[in-house]
Amino acid sequence: MSKKVFGLLALLTVASLVLAACAPAAATEAPVEEPAAEEPAGPYECMDAIGCVDVAPGDPIHFAWIQPVTGAVEPLGTTNVRGAEVALNEIEFTLLGHPIQWDGEDGLCSIEGGQAAGTKVASDPTVVAVIGTACSSEARGAMPLISEAGMVMISSSNTNPDLTNPEHPDHWAGYLRTAHNDLFQGRVAAEFAYNELGMTSAATIHDGSPYAESLQAVFAEVFAELGGTITAQEAVNVGDTDMSGVLTTIATNAPGIIYFPIFEPEGGFLADAKCDTAGLESTVSMGADGLLTSTFPPAAGACGVGMYLSGPYVDATKQADFLAAYNEAFGEGPAAGFAPHAYDAMKMVLAAIESVAVVDADGTVHIPRQALRDALISTANYDGLTGNLTCDANGDCATGEALAVFQITQENVDGTADLLTNAPVWTP
Repeated sequence: MSKKVFGLLALLTVASLVLAACAPAAATEAPVEEPAAEEPAGPYECMDAIGCVDVAPGDPIHFAWIQPVTGAVEPLGTTNVRGAEVALNEIEFTLLGHPIQWDGEDGLCSIEGGQAAGTKVASDPTVVAVIGTACSSEARGAMPLISEAGMVMISSSNTNPDLTNPEHPDHWAGYLRTAHNDLFQGRVAAEFAYNELGMTSAATIHDGSPYAESLQAVFAEVFAELGGTITAQEAVNVGDTDMSGVLTTIATNAPGIIYFPIFEPEGGFLADAKCDTAGLESTVSMGADGLLTSTFPPAAGACGVGMYLSGPYVDATKQADFLAAYNEAFGEGPAAGFAPHAYDAMKMVLAAIESVAVVDADGTVHIPRQALRDALISTANYDGLTGNLTCDANGDCATGEALAVFQITQENVDGTADLLTNAPVWTP
């Protein structure tokens, strides 16, 4: 090869190397970055102001009741327990994948009974919520303990105004009710007596219980505002059987109507003795929801025929399915008037728990107690059996719309017709 050819080849080789060195590098795909693995969530930490109920997988969610299930007021307490149980039957006693535990304590319809029952319930940290109490006196004894334990209690039949009065010592955080406030019931009774019956004079009798004492006071105040005269405000004691003394005193001023919003058995003794008291033979008798039971008319006897009772009323058409379920479950209808209120109370609690509960992947349920209270207090426009329920900050959820006045018939006294199936004679 000639030197010229060799030199040319060498020059071309060098040039190609220079061009290759100057050419842009071949494009390469950028490495795909894998998303950073999420750190596993840590264990649930309760930040609630008054603590949480932690329910381990397989353990039950615990509801308790405080109701009188023995004694003269047993029909009211049993009816409340059963009314709430109808709501639990609808969900087959299961909530958030857990079975439901449903038990309770006998509150005996007294302050002392409520305190004893409240002590037992409050000492059990598994209890999430309490359906109770039946009687306002029970609430007075139980609620300080229930509140201190951080629990929530919702009553279907407490009606004493003090329980939701924030300025009264009987008002406690965590308390609500689906029952009407007696500020409504007392007014309804007074308006019926004055406007519908045309009564211009009235006497009242209470039994010293918070329920009866406050209710007769509201009645007397409204009756006087309407223009009527209160001739006497008397009292009997729980356990009294001889009512002749108090009735003789009342007869002195011959009132047109006697209003005695008390309980059995004292109510039966009063109703029966009224017709045997000189001067009261034609005086009208009126009671309230504490006597609106299946057992009261027979106890009142012949003198009970025609007696009026204010109390809860739910349109039969609206509660037809509920009553059918109640009868199917227990083989009989409610013995007192607050079963629908107990049903609404339980339904509200169930909905509130579902709204605040935190459920872990393994099924553990955490229920923050203050959040549960707040959720219940925030209940608004709940379409219940007992009407539209909207809770205020003090625990009143009912407006008094589910009230009416009933009249005892001869059939109720004979036991051939249940008072609780009577149509009302007046609705406000």
